[in-house]
Formats: sequence, C-alpha cells, structure tokens
Amino acid sequence: MKRFGQIIKLKEEGIKKYIEYHANPWPLVNAKLKEAHIERYSIFRKDNILFAYFEYSGTNYQKDMELIAADPTTRKWWDIVKPLMEPIESRSEGEFWADMEEIFHLD
Repeated sequence: MKRFGQIIKLKEEGIKKYIEYHANPWPLVNAKLKEAHIERYSIFRKDNILFAYFEYSGTNYQKDMELIAADPTTRKWWDIVKPLMEPIESRSEGEFWADMEEIFHLD
C-alpha cells in the first residue's frame, strides 16, 4: 500500500461549485477509482487550498492512472471540475495536482 498526498489551489470563484460537485460525486467515477486500486480517498479544503489523500493498493500505478484517464465518464467529470482549480507553481512537469513528499507516518 502506498500513500499519496497531493495539493492544488481552488479558484475563488470555483469554491462553491467544487464543494457542490463533490457533495454528489458521480458513481461511475468513484467506481473507476476503485477499479484502479485507489482507496481511502479524501479531499480536504482550507480557504482556496485543496489537499487530497489516498492509498494505492495496485502493482502498476502508471497503468492504473492511464485506466482512469481513458475513462469517458471520468474525462467528463474532469472537464467540469478542472476549470475550477489552479495548479501550484512548484508542481513537477506534467502534474495538475502536485504530489507531496511524505515526511511522517504513524500507524
């Protein structure tokens, strides 16, 4: 099991809509995440900062991310929510949500 933390900004004008969409996520999007071995997925908000946490239980992360990205329903979801967000400047090339370094964990 690998743990992930990610961060992104919400545009001020997108905060309300983003919260509304995630109050009623699309079941097929959630099913695709589970199919791709994403577990214990949570998104937290402080002002216009989003922090996502999830655990990955699969064996080929890149392949599973490609599976999610190829899903037509997920792509429609992204078309709705992506314009509400703004990547942070220090993200790595190719990232939308910026991966974070885990520096502490307690079971």
